[in-house]
Amino acid sequence: MVVRIRRSAATAVLPLLFFHLLSAFHGPVFSAQGTLSLLSLGAANCCASMFVTWGAHQTGNALDLLKRASEMIKVKRHREAVGLLNAAIEADPNLSEAYQQRATAFLHLCRFEDSGKDYKKFLELKPGTSSVEKDLSKSLQAQDALNSAYSHFDSGDHSKALDYINKIVLVYSSGCLEAKILKVKLLLALKDYSSVISESGFILKEDEDNLEALLVRGRAYYYLSDHDVALRHYQKGLRLDPEHSELKKAYFGLKNLLKKAKSAEDNAAKGKLRVAVEDFKAALALDPNHTAHNVHLHLGLCKVLVKLGRGKDAIDSCTEVLNIDEELVEALVQCKDHIHVEYYSTGIPHAMFVRADWQRGEAKLLTEDWDGAVEDLKIAAQKSPQDMNIREALMRAEKSLKLSKRKDWYKILGVSKTASIAEIKRAYKKLALQWHPDKNVDNREEAEAKFREIAAAYEVLGDEDKRVRYDRGEDLDEGTGMGGGGFNPFGGGGQQFTFHFEGGFPGGGFPGGFGFNF
Repeated sequence: MVVRIRRSAATAVLPLLFFHLLSAFHGPVFSAQGTLSLLSLGAANCCASMFVTWGAHQTGNALDLLKRASEMIKVKRHREAVGLLNAAIEADPNLSEAYQQRATAFLHLCRFEDSGKDYKKFLELKPGTSSVEKDLSKSLQAQDALNSAYSHFDSGDHSKALDYINKIVLVYSSGCLEAKILKVKLLLALKDYSSVISESGFILKEDEDNLEALLVRGRAYYYLSDHDVALRHYQKGLRLDPEHSELKKAYFGLKNLLKKAKSAEDNAAKGKLRVAVEDFKAALALDPNHTAHNVHLHLGLCKVLVKLGRGKDAIDSCTEVLNIDEELVEALVQCKDHIHVEYYSTGIPHAMFVRADWQRGEAKLLTEDWDGAVEDLKIAAQKSPQDMNIREALMRAEKSLKLSKRKDWYKILGVSKTASIAEIKRAYKKLALQWHPDKNVDNREEAEAKFREIAAAYEVLGDEDKRVRYDRGEDLDEGTGMGGGGFNPFGGGGQQFTFHFEGGFPGGGFPGGFGFNF
């Protein structure tokens, strides 16, 4: 009978067969007199030959596996290389090169403990190999650097952590997924959203179902205010793992933000301004760090507050828009190649700041900060010279500023802007008596100045035509005393002024020669 042994089973069967045959021939191999039995010798030689052939076959298999693994490492397919090297070491446990290559593959995958063990095993087989000793040192450095990166990440020193990842870990462990995920998290914390999108894209190209990469990339789009793309990333992740807590939080948080923002805009459009204010504030409270979106909410809130006449609150909201870090604005513009949303490709960030300057200028008009209003509206007009609404607002602000610098005749006489002619006359008579120089001999110079001012105020407000022109903000003849020294009720080179009071003053006049005609 011929026994056929399949080649694939030979590795297990032949060693057992060899030792079985030796045992069977052990007694007869040597005679009592030490003479070798020819028959036993022939059988022993046959088995020895079979064992040598089997050992050579195993070594050949191990070398073949080693060669294939080396090719996998060259194309950075380290996981496949590890599988081949496991088989090679199983076939030949003393194949030192297999340990070296497997250690290298482990290092690239940041399996540092496994890498260290294999490098040490190689050094047991081939002590003193300097190149492998250096590789072992690199493995230890990479492990320490990754631990340091996590430590700095937890403490908030994101730049330092990123240095450890870029300059050590990924230099020695280029295929380290753990380090790559940490890197995109660090870039997100540093607000480098363009790099987050790019780096996470490389991860997803290798593993399109990587949940961490989907989450971080979605957040980058979120912070760029590209909410549709962010939602698609979150949704894909949740289809893979519906119970992923971070993905659920990100997805439902964004949905709630969009709902609140839309409610605020709708109420503002419907004229429900007070409700809109509360909606805008609620939306802003959801994520204070979402700067790219919150600028729109702050601007919308500012516009509503201006309509409500709440100037101070409106200034605060528009200032939030204008205080945005210019570096973030640059980041938004630079990211337009990575995201597919009209917002970034049409220059809207520029228009957003124009509107913020404009609305803050309007708010400052409400608070009578004329200089501030002119300054903001000039900036807005320079940025958008064709906008007639801004030009009109600037003209109003400049007019208000000019009016604020002229004398307020109503205030000088102590009457309201709606005062009747009779009220103006009574106020004038009272103040003229109070500040007549002959009644203020101890402070005559101050009294003369006050008296001139009172007389000038009455000259304008006591004349219906001049009063109307003054109320419209028109420039009046400087002879009224509004800007020069032309008006002088005491003469001295100017016109002589005669006061007419009904009922006269007690005693028929003032001592010192200032007469009053009744």
